[in-house]
Amino acid sequence: MSIKGLDVSEFQGTVDWERVKAAGYGFAMLRAGYGFGTVDKQFHRNASECNRIGLPIGVYWFCYAVSPQTAVQEADGCLGTISGYRVDYPVCYDIEQASVAYAAGEGVTINAPLAKQIVTSFCNRVEEKGYYAMFYTNRNFLDTYLGSSLPERYAFWYARYADSFDGTDCGIWQYTSQGSIPGISGDVDLDIGYVDYPAAIKAAGLNHLDGSSPAPSPSPSPSPDYITYVIQPGDTLSGIAQRYGTTVSALSSLNGISDPDLIYAGNTIRVPENGGSGSSGAQYYTIQPGDTLSGIAARFGTTVSALSALNGISDPDLIYAGNTIRVR
Repeated sequence: MSIKGLDVSEFQGTVDWERVKAAGYGFAMLRAGYGFGTVDKQFHRNASECNRIGLPIGVYWFCYAVSPQTAVQEADGCLGTISGYRVDYPVCYDIEQASVAYAAGEGVTINAPLAKQIVTSFCNRVEEKGYYAMFYTNRNFLDTYLGSSLPERYAFWYARYADSFDGTDCGIWQYTSQGSIPGISGDVDLDIGYVDYPAAIKAAGLNHLDGSSPAPSPSPSPSPDYITYVIQPGDTLSGIAQRYGTTVSALSSLNGISDPDLIYAGNTIRVPENGGSGSSGAQYYTIQPGDTLSGIAARFGTTVSALSALNGISDPDLIYAGNTIRVR
């Protein structure tokens, strides 16, 4: 089996999907977004148009995760973005050298074990929510970071720009980034599909093609004794302790931290609620995918400036799903 396909993002601008379909392309992989909930500017239009004309689509999300926990957050952001669209092809995680470079800039070294954990965490979350999981990368990244076991576990979208296929076991081969097809101005990535994913996904009852909705992600339920916090780039344990009215020793004890100077962006730690004092009055909220600080402020009858001051937030536009903030 060999099916002509393409993949696009906002960089292709406004696509004339009817011309693309008329040119004989049988599927499209659409970038839904990247990182912590950033949606591709053309995704909703692309998905709507493809659904309208009956061109099967899959989606991909570019990895900026620095830990397994943040990979799950990215999966939740992706699934929230694609909800409501018909997706006949897999939900794919795009991880490559730029993902490693981003993590390095955030102070996190991505080695082979961590890269595998990140991909596995994203794909497992996708499967948990009833979708068909896939990952994308190139030969160098596969050999350096992921190895042969992941393509055996999850569907694999393989990037290798060449005139002929090298026989790598994959479901989709991306063979050029300089394609030219009707309906798209400029270069576009072109692919060949080797698996009838619409049939496989339908037969497996995945991707909610029956009209059902994914089960909502359970809201994090901190215990009565602690809340959770996702460490951000530049955080120190002493700074977190000061923000939440507790101590470095309390945080170290609660989280099994032997060296307070060694904490990593993306990891989730537990923070004693109310500083561990047992006092009442403070109220906390765990940020959900899609939340904005202004929306949270409106929900709790406060202001963005008040939340920023209460939580040491310097940029109100940069909040992260999974973090717990104080709202009162």
